[in-house]
Amino acid sequence: MKEFQINENEANQRLDKYLKKLLSQAPDSFVYKMLRKKNITLNGKKAAGGEKLSVGDEVKLFFSDETFLKFASPFFSKASQPGSGENPSGGSQTISGKNPCAGSRPSGLIQQKYPYIPLDIRYEDEDILIINKPSGMLSQKAAPGDISANEYMIGYLLRQGALAEEQLATFRPSICNRLDRNTSGLLVAGKSLKGLQEMAECFKERKVEKYYLCLIRGALHNPQEAKGWLSKDGEENQVRISSEEIPGSKYFKAVYTPLKRYTTKVHGPREENARKTECYTLLEVHLLTGRTHQIRADLASIGHPILGDGKYGDSRVNKWISRELQIHTQLLHACRMEFADGRKVEAPLGKDFQRAVDYLEEAEYQKA
Repeated sequence: MKEFQINENEANQRLDKYLKKLLSQAPDSFVYKMLRKKNITLNGKKAAGGEKLSVGDEVKLFFSDETFLKFASPFFSKASQPGSGENPSGGSQTISGKNPCAGSRPSGLIQQKYPYIPLDIRYEDEDILIINKPSGMLSQKAAPGDISANEYMIGYLLRQGALAEEQLATFRPSICNRLDRNTSGLLVAGKSLKGLQEMAECFKERKVEKYYLCLIRGALHNPQEAKGWLSKDGEENQVRISSEEIPGSKYFKAVYTPLKRYTTKVHGPREENARKTECYTLLEVHLLTGRTHQIRADLASIGHPILGDGKYGDSRVNKWISRELQIHTQLLHACRMEFADGRKVEAPLGKDFQRAVDYLEEAEYQKA
């Protein structure tokens, strides 16, 4: 992967014009094909080419070194050759392990852009890094000025000496999967081009099994398969669930396994609620497709919204956990990944999720 950040001299032009300069040896049809296939992205999202670039925008090219060298402008092609002293494509080198800049302190500007915070590292080798993302942290930038897990991950690698500041001009490690901002759990990052390619193939070919935990309203008693069709509602920034395919919809599938049910009194403003009870379920979700808001929207559609979900959830229950438990986020957690090669990576619950479980466990104990 090649990554370029737009500077003042490159801003205020169309993305496709910028790409045609960068890939001056490529036919126009190749550029637009790569955009359609998401081999070229703008700020982590699919682009058409007509977008106007701004300072700080990030353009990523998911090309092999050979493809980039074949189509890049002569400046980049020359700079990429061995012995040139530069390496704009640079993605083939591994950035972990011994590093000539290990122990050196990043410049002030780099520290601002890639700040260091302690990360919950669940797995690391030469090519990949897996972290336990807390709720509230972006997986990737939503706007140029954002600081996301991607920037914190790079800050970590710089601090550890696994990445040299000079390498950022030619290759940047990147997050390979996405979680909603208010979903916690496992995020995978490629530290090298090899790692990025391997993880991209794993997710595309479904060579990694993904499991989530969530707390839902209501009682689910038996494992069940969830499947249907999901379509986006752009005006409300939500997705809709249907049992039949409709134009523009995408198929989804998951398996829901109840782990434990809890019974508490009904929480609400009316006095008569004090004599009523309601159930909550700790649910494991085996995600077989990874659609936007899939878990949240489908559970809400069958009457079991996730606690704390401000978009699809139950406002009464959300107000209760906010007021009584000081929980202001959705209780959905990417808890486990199982890879085809036998590796299994797990992430413990975050403090908000754990506090909710502890409260419900205590309520069950007092009831008994």
